[in-house]
Amino acid sequence: MSVLRPFTCNDMFHFNNVNLDHLTETYGLSFYLTYLAQWPEYFEVVESPLGEIMGYIMGKSEGHLENWHGHVTALTVSTDYRRLGLAATLMKFLEDVSNKKMAFFVDLFVRVSNKIAINMYSNLGYIIYRTVLDYYSGDPDEDAFDMRKSLARDEYKKAMIPLSHPVVRSDEVE
Repeated sequence: MSVLRPFTCNDMFHFNNVNLDHLTETYGLSFYLTYLAQWPEYFEVVESPLGEIMGYIMGKSEGHLENWHGHVTALTVSTDYRRLGLAATLMKFLEDVSNKKMAFFVDLFVRVSNKIAINMYSNLGYIIYRTVLDYYSGDPDEDAFDMRKSLARDEYKKAMIPLSHPVVRSDEVE
């Protein structure tokens, strides 16, 4: 049986099998260490019985007043372990942490071309709040959907009222 446990510095030497997916955003070691130091409660791993990292989630809390929210910075599951509900388990974990921190919602960014992820997030109760133009750099650049899910504190589901127009990254406000 797999185990959900906190991410450790040592995991950075063992998670390459998960990060090899072309849709997974990868970062420099200092980025991971910053998240681990500042928001350790948001950084979890799913580990197999043999000690292999099956997936992980990395996030943070940010914003002010009614924009106080949990943010999913990275969620990925190794191709060998997909369709087992691990991503949903990791998302539930991050939502629970965000609820404990009295966040109004959880948000995340996903490539508009990543239909499988968009469908999964939709099935978990997330809506497309807005489109952020040219969010992902590349050749060509790609837009992102900012997807959100209200938490218990957002009693009237204000965070789930979509914007009617796209934004550019420089206009992006929490």
